[in-house]
Amino acid sequence: MRIVIVGGVAAGMSAASRAQRFNQRADIVVLDRGDWVSYGACGLPYVLGGDVDGFESLVARTPEQMRARGIGVRLRSEVTGIDAKAATLTVLDRDAGHTVTEPYDRLLLATGVSAVVPDWAKTELSGVHVLKDIPDGQAIEASLKGARRACIIGAGYIGLELAENLRARGLSVVLLEKGPEVAGRILDVGYQRRIRQEIEEHEVDVRCATTVTGLTGKGGRVTGVQTDSGLVRADVVIVAVGVKPSTALAKAAGARIGKTGAVAVNARQETSVDGIYAAGDNTEATHRVTRRRVHIPLGLTANRMGRVAGVNMAGGDATFPGILGTGIFKTFSLGVARTGLTQADADTLGLKAHSVDVSSTDHAGYYADARPVHVRLTAERGTGRLLGTQIVAHNHLSAKRVDVVAALLQQRATVQDLFDCDLAYAPPFSSVWDVLLVAADRLHREIRGH
Repeated sequence: MRIVIVGGVAAGMSAASRAQRFNQRADIVVLDRGDWVSYGACGLPYVLGGDVDGFESLVARTPEQMRARGIGVRLRSEVTGIDAKAATLTVLDRDAGHTVTEPYDRLLLATGVSAVVPDWAKTELSGVHVLKDIPDGQAIEASLKGARRACIIGAGYIGLELAENLRARGLSVVLLEKGPEVAGRILDVGYQRRIRQEIEEHEVDVRCATTVTGLTGKGGRVTGVQTDSGLVRADVVIVAVGVKPSTALAKAAGARIGKTGAVAVNARQETSVDGIYAAGDNTEATHRVTRRRVHIPLGLTANRMGRVAGVNMAGGDATFPGILGTGIFKTFSLGVARTGLTQADADTLGLKAHSVDVSSTDHAGYYADARPVHVRLTAERGTGRLLGTQIVAHNHLSAKRVDVVAALLQQRATVQDLFDCDLAYAPPFSSVWDVLLVAADRLHREIRGH
């Protein structure tokens, strides 16, 4: 059996490793058009900020290590065409400059996402970047040498992480956001404002409700960002306005694309084309709370999908259970996390949801260094079914409380189930009534009247 995997980062390498373990007789080949495989892209901002020592530190396994395990890895090999009927790929060897035909018995498309680049950012000016992979990070690193002013466009996960890390390098930072507030697609409004307050306290110039209209430059180098409210001077500009699934190869193969714009798959990660699978950021999934198809590209999701695809391509039987959209990030001292639905999400979907907000300390208030933690807990009126939570913690590690709710959401648990959880307690770790339990108790009392 010949298994060919297109894309060698999270989903692709997880699939390759799992397939090789499941079926050691399979011929497994990973094709990647770049120079790097098997690395943690989520660590890129922290290399730029200095918390991680070099981009090489992000690499989990080198091509040589993968080859030693019996997995063929071919870098700078770009798949330019698929013939699903013949079960072949057309592959451009970027070093040799010629194409070859590669047969497959099972094919995985793990092509990820591409950064959204608005028309105004399509420029030949140096110093204008996106941050999606290691080469992007290296290009930003080079641009930061001698730079004093950075402008980040987009206040989502990447933009907020970059704000902290570029400030850590001593740059002045302006953060532009088209929407009314930062973290607009991540949190409800009150929690968005907590994030903004934190980053402004660390001297990030936050400008929301601001539309970028163009760039200025001199001598081939960017000098500023033109907005509807004036010019923002900058030596480096990083565009972080979102990503879109890379589906060109899936479309060429005749695979169905879902309403989300990502590749549609079943629970086995199979596309609509026999023998072709898809996994990772280019692929949609079922949301475990709403049962709707969604596209929420996150690292653990990609790795899980890849494992499932790897088992099935190698002759096994595995299924992907879906996602909750559980996400977490750090910006300065804050840890920010969410899982399931926000109140805004629930309202958009027409669900009868109710939320409570509770503020406490992350451990006993009388114990040294107790820090504030804020929780919004959301549940369905009538049934009491948990729908989601949002956490903002002033000790960033405390935001990992989100995992308690994520585990319960998978079981379609109720608010009462959360309140009944036997959570660990000692003064250095939590109050005797942890903030999650306090929120569950309050929410349960409030929704009983609805």
